[in-house]
Amino acid sequence: MGFQLMRSKDFGLLMIGKFVSMIGSNMQQFALALYVFALTESALIFSTMLSISILPRLLVSPVAGVFGDWFDRKKMIVRLDILNAIVLGGFAYLFFINGSFSLLMIYVIVIVLELSEIFYEASSAGIIPSIISKEKMAEARSIESMILSVARLISPMVGALLYGLNGMLLVLIINAISFLLSGLSEMFIHVPANHKRPEKINVKSFFTDVKEGLKIIKDNRFIKTVISLGTIVNFVIAPFFSVGFIVMIKDVLEASDYHYGISQTVMSLSMISGPIAVSLLSKKVEVGKLCTISFFIVGFVVLLIALVPSPIFLQLFSGILWPFVLLMILAFGMGVSISLINISIMTLFSQVVPLHAMGRTSTVLNLLVTIAIPVGQLLFGFLYDTIASSYVIIISGLILLGAITIFRKPMLQVGEKEEDTQLGGQMAYEV
Repeated sequence: MGFQLMRSKDFGLLMIGKFVSMIGSNMQQFALALYVFALTESALIFSTMLSISILPRLLVSPVAGVFGDWFDRKKMIVRLDILNAIVLGGFAYLFFINGSFSLLMIYVIVIVLELSEIFYEASSAGIIPSIISKEKMAEARSIESMILSVARLISPMVGALLYGLNGMLLVLIINAISFLLSGLSEMFIHVPANHKRPEKINVKSFFTDVKEGLKIIKDNRFIKTVISLGTIVNFVIAPFFSVGFIVMIKDVLEASDYHYGISQTVMSLSMISGPIAVSLLSKKVEVGKLCTISFFIVGFVVLLIALVPSPIFLQLFSGILWPFVLLMILAFGMGVSISLINISIMTLFSQVVPLHAMGRTSTVLNLLVTIAIPVGQLLFGFLYDTIASSYVIIISGLILLGAITIFRKPMLQVGEKEEDTQLGGQMAYEV
């Protein structure tokens, strides 16, 4: 994988900022989980804490999307990172004074940071398409995915280390510093002013722009396709890894915690390998075609994985070694392919969405993806409790194959019928 883009000052500084803040955020989330369990010894309370973070996204996403398109994107992300640093510094001070956090305070922290993240996502959505050409978009998204995957991989280790040294206080302080460093690095990025702010900011102009954003999504078949596929991926894949994997390894194979740890390492490595594959393949294969092929691969691999927990297959072996090895090989290939899909979707999204509406459309994508995960987990969790895991996995594979069969044609057409218009840099797509 080439990292020539990292030599670009603007892109390099943006990636450094994202890497640092991602480590800080994930580290704090990991440490907060340890703290809540130590405080309450209740998995239900912790799951409630995670679930409540969805409410701000449901309520605030439309507002954040419009603001992300109205105001200077660079100034917004810098201010939000610095604001996060100040807020976390304040929470660290309160923790130092009181010696602990109440559950109410933990909920406040989660909601405040979630609100900030929603506005940050809306503002930052248009930055990479503003500073990177379309020809290099796949490479840029691959590098971004690689950097964030590495950050997610090492942040729990950093969080565990810091939490073990001095508890929650040190984690809050380090996270505040990470946001401050991220904001400082973003100050030196040059982002073209392509936001679209109305002459008068009022309720009427807000709803006008919300309707415009929805109309762009409604009228553009490719945007609808990208959003639909992104939502379906999370609806099916999130419960597969969070529920199905545990069921197969712990209940069906009756493997140890050590084996489960190996599976998580394999999935982490696959998510890091995916961006490398995209960087190599995107130079030879059009991104829409790459996404389509990857979707079919994931669907077929899921169907193959359904063989592993089946009694007929397991009876062929005297132990769990070879079924587990096969599961890891298939899971690695699946993880790489999912990474290809995610990067392709983000690349296509950056290519087909008009820059002046990137905030509004990206918040719709993020909102649907966020909703899809808990809905999928509830539905598939019920299915895993009700019927044999092999059948549930087959259902997952058929959903994925059915989705890409339906959306195959518009995915392959992305970039083939693209033409410039003079409407504020907006791209038009004939369907």
